[in-house]
Amino acid sequence: MNHNLTFAIKRICFDENYQPADSTRVTTNFANLARGEHRRQNLRNALKMIDNSFNALAHWDNPNGDRYSIDLEIISVDMKVESENRSFPSIEILKTIINDHNENIRTEGIVGNNFSSYVRDYDFSIVLQNHNKGQDKFTIPENFGDLHGSIFKQFINSEAYNSNFSKPPVVCLSVSDKKTYHRTENHHPVLGFEYQPTESSLTERYFRKMGLQVRYFMPPNSVAPLAFYFVNDLLNQYTNLELIGTISTMETFQKIYRPEIYNANAVAGKLYQPNLNNVDHSLTKIQYDREERSRLAIKQAKFAEEYFINPFNSALKNLTDNHTL
Repeated sequence: MNHNLTFAIKRICFDENYQPADSTRVTTNFANLARGEHRRQNLRNALKMIDNSFNALAHWDNPNGDRYSIDLEIISVDMKVESENRSFPSIEILKTIINDHNENIRTEGIVGNNFSSYVRDYDFSIVLQNHNKGQDKFTIPENFGDLHGSIFKQFINSEAYNSNFSKPPVVCLSVSDKKTYHRTENHHPVLGFEYQPTESSLTERYFRKMGLQVRYFMPPNSVAPLAFYFVNDLLNQYTNLELIGTISTMETFQKIYRPEIYNANAVAGKLYQPNLNNVDHSLTKIQYDREERSRLAIKQAKFAEEYFINPFNSALKNLTDNHTL
């Protein structure tokens, strides 16, 4: 029986009129902004922050700071096990499009950016929690993340991905408040100074099973490093404008959702430990409910268990990852 995965891609514009689809994880950064009575103003303000950040970083031949704007597409990926007749919303990522108003051209940006996955919710909120329930010492289950890693790598190697995107994805996340980072002398004109952690993390190991390695950089005008997860060569595979598109998009989200780190009033020094209890930070004028996001993460994990893990159980047991990146 064939247990390979097939993928179908759908695209929707992320603008001030965006409304999340029923299959979208509501805790996803872009979906969370599009809820509540202030949804339209939230979206408008966030998109303006992205454009301002992009122009500040792409300052050459841009004296008025208005040469560029960013369009964002939400890439929704439905997954189907070939031996089954049902599909499941597996992955959602963001794709940037760069508008150069001086030259009147549009340039494809990086796909990835924000990364959303129901199966990851299931792993962290159900598998990991159940494994450690009643235990004196926190441990990681055997094969933790193997299924999710297999799904992601098969997607990246799929015909659906390669017929739609010309380059591998880059996923940009917040740094961990449980680790310390030290600044190196390595400096990139767009990514800024590279930071290195003193230890590895569960997130790094989880993303490694997806075929992604990580490097940490603090871009110019930023106050804290960002985590960039990528496939081959972060520094040489993408243009400066492509990298700026990812930085401006994801740092904007982090300023909204992690203001204690990314909207702090003090810049990270040579030795840096993020602190989610930092009171010396500024808030954006964009509203969201952090407690609701935490509650919904568990609900979304149960959704994955009910509609994917349990119904597809027999097929998933036979799903092997023969794909490498």
